[in-house]
Amino acid sequence: MRFFLHPWHAARQFIIRQLIRLLTKPLKSYTFRFPNDLAALKRHLKKGDVILVEGEQRISEVVKYLTQSSWSHSAIYIGDELIRRRHPQAEQARLEFGDEANYLLVEALVEEGVVCSPLSKYLNFNLRVCRPYNLRKDHLQVIFDEVISQLGHTYDLRNAFDLARYFLPVSLVPRRFRRKALQFGSGLPTQVMCSSMLAVAFGRVGFPIVPRVAPHDYNEPQRSSFLRRFLQLASGSGPSFIFRRSSPTLVTPRDFDLSPYFEVVKFPVLDPSRVDYRKIVWAEDEEEQPLPPPRAVATTRS
Repeated sequence: MRFFLHPWHAARQFIIRQLIRLLTKPLKSYTFRFPNDLAALKRHLKKGDVILVEGEQRISEVVKYLTQSSWSHSAIYIGDELIRRRHPQAEQARLEFGDEANYLLVEALVEEGVVCSPLSKYLNFNLRVCRPYNLRKDHLQVIFDEVISQLGHTYDLRNAFDLARYFLPVSLVPRRFRRKALQFGSGLPTQVMCSSMLAVAFGRVGFPIVPRVAPHDYNEPQRSSFLRRFLQLASGSGPSFIFRRSSPTLVTPRDFDLSPYFEVVKFPVLDPSRVDYRKIVWAEDEEEQPLPPPRAVATTRS
């Protein structure tokens, strides 16, 4: 029996490798909007920050369309945590990245599994940083324990359909099914493609990303008037809330951007006191259409 299964296994692995190669091929249409300053990134980033990346691969375009977002990938910034912990991979990181081993990300990639990468890897990509509010230091260490324990783990892509689905015409996927379109098949590639690894890590300490929230009296809204309930909430004496966890396999990079529990830090970071739009020198483009004249505001006489 094994004799007959072996050729099929080899053929399946070959198909999967070819699909991965096609899905991770860079696209020529990528638009890099603002230059990133590596020194500024190192200066402003904090351990535990979630880095959102606008990817340049075919699979990035599919993820962005299905999630209706600019962000197709996420990673967590651990800085020099490997070196500080004297982790077995710390020396390899030093040899491979040099001084950049002090500025590392942990990320999950479909072609490589869970790896450490230098911050400079995404210097020429559009980035956004999401910083968890009021995360305790001991809880941050628990999160690091989780993601670092995943290093070197490669995902078994059991079903070629898990990858082949990304070649489907995603514009035909109904809006209400787009998020779940990232979840079918065995589910294993989803843990690599999306932000499931980070969702599990933050879930270890009960830190919310996109929980489902409802008040305790959600099922009985008619017991009090809307005004009374509003005044209770405004004064802090309203009903307490029940938080329900979302499935980690449904968490996407977009959710970190939208979550009220994360501060959004845009890069490049600008000093508001030094921003003066009046000093911007605009290039004169002959092909650029002139701005239309302002509309006159219609007034009516009473």
